[in-house]
Amino acid sequence: MSYRITSGMMNRTVLQDLQSSSARLTRTYERMSSGMQITRPSDDPYGTTRAMDLRAELSQIAQAQRNVQDAQGWQRTTDSALQGMTDMVQRARVLLVGAGNDAGGQAAREAAAAEIDQLIRSVKTTANSTYAGVPIFAGSATAGLPYAVDGADTFNGNAGTIVRTVGAGVDVQVNVDLAGRVTGNGGGDGKLLDALRTISSHLKGGTAADANALRTTDLKALDAQINALGGLRAEVGAAGNRITAASDRLLELQENADEQRSNVEEADAASTMITYATQQASYQAALKAGAGIMQSSLLDFLR
Repeated sequence: MSYRITSGMMNRTVLQDLQSSSARLTRTYERMSSGMQITRPSDDPYGTTRAMDLRAELSQIAQAQRNVQDAQGWQRTTDSALQGMTDMVQRARVLLVGAGNDAGGQAAREAAAAEIDQLIRSVKTTANSTYAGVPIFAGSATAGLPYAVDGADTFNGNAGTIVRTVGAGVDVQVNVDLAGRVTGNGGGDGKLLDALRTISSHLKGGTAADANALRTTDLKALDAQINALGGLRAEVGAAGNRITAASDRLLELQENADEQRSNVEEADAASTMITYATQQASYQAALKAGAGIMQSSLLDFLR
């Protein structure tokens, strides 16, 4: 059984081929002009899904990087405050040693006591330091400042922790328990503020017992607070190193995910231009060939 190929069939075939070639040329032009391999989901359903997953991953990485920046700012503020407080306590120690040798008499001790009282205010002011409007030493009680500078030495915060997520399943504590470990809650707890209050009282007392306390128990208590501050600063430094390592890791993950996304979504410029030129040449040739076929008439057939 044979089939007859009519001119109508040939014309339809030519038109279909031209339309397909034109559609391919149009899609290649869109990729070349936009620079994107995928201009619509139907171009590559799997690639589209992969690109969406990679973009979601990049969004998570970007959020973690913002958390890292916040944590680093918190750490810098904390370290600066602890350094300032350490300087204050060192100054108090200098005053304590000087007043404890009896060289200046009671007048010198009264002057030292006045400066110690001012240092107490400075310590409390530093303990009220904030980052982005949030007190850094109040634990999770961020509604108010931890100490009343001109009031009692009562701590108005708590021992709650503040954490930042710096990676998938990686949380870092950014605050330290300053009150619990150094400054204290007043009321004879032996912490820094209480130790400074006691030193001030002994400086003002003027008795032999007061002078002996300045040289012994008071000096020992102050040295213990200096050591406690050093321990806190070491912890802040260790946490800072961990945050820096997390930042470096996030940068690597971002570069890797962005490269993968680029490979999936973005078109290779050189390859796309070559493909476009080839398809354009094929399309022009098909137009010429199709024109010759479709112009055939009955007289051409009879010849």
